[in-house]
Amino acid sequence: MTAFDPEKITFFAKTDARGQGVSFGIKAKDRQRHMYVVGKTGMGKSTLLENMAAQDIMNGEGVAFIDPHGSAAENLLEYVPAHRVKDVVYFAPFDLEHPVSFNVMEDVGPDKRHLVVSGLMSTFKKIWVDAWSARMEYILTNALLVLIEYPESTLLSVNRLFSDKAYRKKVVEHCKDPAVKSFWVDEFANYTDRFTAEALPAIQNKIGQFTGNPLIRNIIGQPHSSFDIRELMDNKKIIIMNLSKGLIGETNANLLGSMLTTRIYLAAMSRSDLPVEQMSMMPNFYFYVDEFQSFANATFANILSEARKYHLNLIIAHQYIAQMEEEVRDAVFGNVGTTVAFRVGPFDAEVLETVFTPRFLAADLVNLGFAQIYLTLMIDGIGSQPFSAKTLPKIEPPEESHKAEVIEYSRKLYAGEREKVNKLVDELHTPQNNPQQNQQGQKQPQKKGFDNKGGNNNYQNNSPRNNSQPDNRKPNQNNQNYQRQDSQNNEQVRRPKPPEKTPEDLRNILSKISGNERKEVAGKDVQKPEVKKSIPSQQKTNQEIKKTPQTDSKPVDLRQALADVLEKASKPAESKEQKKIDTAQEIPHISESRQSSETKPPVRKVVVESQRRMVSGSVNTDTPTDKEDKNPSSSLDLAEIKRMLRHNENEKSPFN
Repeated sequence: MTAFDPEKITFFAKTDARGQGVSFGIKAKDRQRHMYVVGKTGMGKSTLLENMAAQDIMNGEGVAFIDPHGSAAENLLEYVPAHRVKDVVYFAPFDLEHPVSFNVMEDVGPDKRHLVVSGLMSTFKKIWVDAWSARMEYILTNALLVLIEYPESTLLSVNRLFSDKAYRKKVVEHCKDPAVKSFWVDEFANYTDRFTAEALPAIQNKIGQFTGNPLIRNIIGQPHSSFDIRELMDNKKIIIMNLSKGLIGETNANLLGSMLTTRIYLAAMSRSDLPVEQMSMMPNFYFYVDEFQSFANATFANILSEARKYHLNLIIAHQYIAQMEEEVRDAVFGNVGTTVAFRVGPFDAEVLETVFTPRFLAADLVNLGFAQIYLTLMIDGIGSQPFSAKTLPKIEPPEESHKAEVIEYSRKLYAGEREKVNKLVDELHTPQNNPQQNQQGQKQPQKKGFDNKGGNNNYQNNSPRNNSQPDNRKPNQNNQNYQRQDSQNNEQVRRPKPPEKTPEDLRNILSKISGNERKEVAGKDVQKPEVKKSIPSQQKTNQEIKKTPQTDSKPVDLRQALADVLEKASKPAESKEQKKIDTAQEIPHISESRQSSETKPPVRKVVVESQRRMVSGSVNTDTPTDKEDKNPSSSLDLAEIKRMLRHNENEKSPFN
């Protein structure tokens, strides 16, 4: 490993002032401030990145290049010298016969786990923006956090975590993060079957897109990566990732590019364990990303703000500013040292005018020609004034190409055979059927755990019945089961049939109905008073009341006698003039009742009121008027009524 040379220059353009085409470039120490390239398609951005990466490869520098088109990656293989053939990791996912293993969840420290999960979640959110939900993000985040602690887990383990209860139990028991473990033990285990049936399929469907695709499955499904990025960075190796969207698809390209970006950042941050003196001598590692908006996530913002001190240098290029998220955009314009602008659109020109003013205006930026650029260059740690230039043409590759050798050695050192990889991935991510019986054929008891709490974790023993214990039970023909098709979830629901009625049962029912009808007919002739159910505290009193001899005729005779007496008492008081008065006017007003109460004795009033209360149920009497109160002939009758009422109450008392 050679020492870091801060004065080494990488050339990429030449001046166009006064017709003098002087080539210039950027020093290695200034490249640590990162480089940002923006411009419309076809203006020469990819050529600029290729020329700089080719010089780094030929100069023995460490390089990582992500190409979403494929052409630049193929061209860079032409520049690999003979002595660096074995230094190249050529990552081509479309090479199905020789898959390279790359597990982003492997060997992540406790302080970096949330960063990896955050990068994956931002990638998923960008890929499935139309089908994303807060519930999906919440469950998937906890799934990744619990899996990232478990050894030999991959991104494909998410679906097995949801479908294999035994595997989920082992993973959760291994988890050391109390917050993540609490989610699986206290929350997820208590989810109902209906909730899980609504929430989990959305996640399983998304992850299943990678599981069902052999192109991506054999890459991210292997538990151990084929290469160590930290080792490649320290030893100045080369990583060329050919993510041609036309060959592997945009979704797969975005996922792999984002994963590699996250792992490179983590590898750079791991250099923090080195002493300051040794860190200053570590070589630069140049990370090129073309069309970086496809892979842009929060990791880029962290690289731009933190990775400089660990000698990770970023060179990014894309077409227009609106492709960046706000967080990434703020990090780019706040931390990038060198900005290169090709021809841009009107909106981007207004934004970039703040960078190049007062030398260049928005109108100048929208009228640039092919390969013409405006830039602010970092020189010895200080940003230069804006100036114009023209990018260098494509560097001619060496006459002797080692492209075939590079691919062959890369397959031999970092790739595996397809059949072996398929077998390994299938064994690792296929749910295992846990036997519920031991060798003697006896059923093993189900242990009580977090998996047996919720409705979605119901234990179902589908193992066959032990042959050594025959089933002597006979089926009940009167309690057979039938099946009906549920219209919502197409599940078979079993319900018991009602027992069949025999002729004897029908005859008994008819006899009971006919007997009840006879009792109802007989009861119409003699109306018995309704018997109300008494509370338990009153049962003893009710039994004593029943023992006293009572006849139904006494209350009836008493009411009749009272009615006769009242009728006699009211007849002399009625006059012809009163009969003509309307019924509505017979009720005395409050004022009249007060006046009458002053003239009549108070005892007489109490007797009349009690008289009306006792007889209101059987005799309908009119309200007494002033004339009735003045009638002297009714006094004896009222005394007789009081005597009869007192005698009747004494007879009804259970204590006599």
